Amino acid sequence: MGLPIQIVEKLASLGIRTGDVEERFIRGTGPGGQKINKTSSTVWLRHRPSGVEVRCQRERSQSANRALAWAELCAKLEARRENALAAAGREREAARRRVRQKNRRQKVMMIVAKKHRAGNKAGRGRVDWSE
Repeated sequence: MGLPIQIVEKLASLGIRTGDVEERFIRGTGPGGQKINKTSSTVWLRHRPSGVEVRCQRERSQSANRALAWAELCAKLEARRENALAAAGREREAARRRVRQKNRRQKVMMIVAKKHRAGNKAGRGRVDWSE
């Protein structure tokens, strides 16, 4: 496929097949006049399973843009995977906190708070509207 070795290794470590990535070369936009209108140096990549898209037009060379686009796609997919792992870890930690036993101090403070609320409510009485 002609990709740099570092990118191929990164794709392999992420478990991404190059066949899952759609690659197109399109004409760029912006300043540049006739040169930008004639050449398709912009690289557009889309990872089909995840829907992540990358568009690169930083350099004038198509091959340079291609390498940059693949590197950016790897970075986006890696960040996405890390975010998913971190979210799963946060969820596990929250579940662990929910089900763990309260310590003695927490139990005492909970009882004190309940007694305080009960005392406040005890001072309230029913309103007698018969008068």
